[in-house]
Amino acid sequence: MTAVAETILVLNAGSSSIKFELFDVAPGDRLASRFSGQIEGIGVRPHLYARQAGGETLVDRTVALEEAADVERAMGVVEAWLAETLDGPPAAVGHRVVHGGPVHAAPTAVDERVLATLETFVPLAPLHQANNLAPIRSLLRRRPGLLQVACFDTAFHRGHGELADRFAIPEALWEEGIRRYGFHGLSYEYIASRLPELAPEIARGRVIVAHLGSGCSMCALREGRSVESTMGFTALDGLPMGTRPGQLDAGVVLHLMRAKGMDATALERFLYHECGLKGLSGLSNDVRVLLASEDPRAKRALDFFTYKIAQMTGWLAAALEGLDGFVFTAGIGENAPTIREAVAHRLAWLGMSLDPRANAVHGPLISAPASRIRVYVIPTDEELMIARHTLAILRRCGPEGAA
Repeated sequence: MTAVAETILVLNAGSSSIKFELFDVAPGDRLASRFSGQIEGIGVRPHLYARQAGGETLVDRTVALEEAADVERAMGVVEAWLAETLDGPPAAVGHRVVHGGPVHAAPTAVDERVLATLETFVPLAPLHQANNLAPIRSLLRRRPGLLQVACFDTAFHRGHGELADRFAIPEALWEEGIRRYGFHGLSYEYIASRLPELAPEIARGRVIVAHLGSGCSMCALREGRSVESTMGFTALDGLPMGTRPGQLDAGVVLHLMRAKGMDATALERFLYHECGLKGLSGLSNDVRVLLASEDPRAKRALDFFTYKIAQMTGWLAAALEGLDGFVFTAGIGENAPTIREAVAHRLAWLGMSLDPRANAVHGPLISAPASRIRVYVIPTDEELMIARHTLAILRRCGPEGAA
């Protein structure tokens, strides 16, 4: 009888989609992607698709609305398809969870008690946290014996010095957990793990990584460890994003409350869905649409975007007391040479310059030979990072997750 291959399933749930990827555990605990996919359009026009690592389509079909009216029911669709497709259940499931709060500084096995704690952080990441937790809750109910591991976007930043994480507010609030956490940590952790192989000359130096996607942030690395990040208490701070404003004077929020009569619900909707590139341009939150547009508002939005990236680079370089390398990653960072060129132009004062040909083909090394700062494009892989953490806990704690 052929042994069933050991697998790790990774889930990344959002408000209208559940992304999934299955990894085979090869000898030596090497992880290899078998297939990936998602169910998208949850609650509107649900659609399930998946492709093998080699590109072959495994499923591509519309799902009845009543079967995927919300994230939890959509998880049932994913589970049913996996049961039809696989020889047996995965050994463990890893989840991206945006906020670990002040409690969790590392990936952790999830039980009802841990889940209850993570639910208290929903107000700190309203765009993500509740959706991240929905599949965990569903699997705890349907498959209580299955090891589930929560991997936090905040965990990689928990080694910051106190000065980097504090606000200038009373001590009692710091003790309550009101501090700068930083996000996109799984992406930064993956990039840090790749630097020794792809960029050994800067891997142990002072490096800024720009994670530029629908959500955007930047991280300062010293010897592969996070020392500062542009995001803070929530995923609203720092760089302008697709629909989020980034850095914003708190007085603006007070003004909107007093002059516009906005309550907390209206403010949350406004700050998470109506600002950023969408608000600046009045056109779109999609950089591809803005780059293709001749509307001057699109140019203004992109100019503001690259100006803020350059500005935040100076701030992070000050935290690092110098700069040896710069890495672009995530959807925009990996695929928009025009944006990378504009950022480098604004950072010419730092000695940064790009090789136009290398930049056009996405590197990985895109800096010119004479550039004082080494610049790279490195694709991120948060799912692989989650799979690694999940496998490590499986090996350490066993399938029940008990230490």
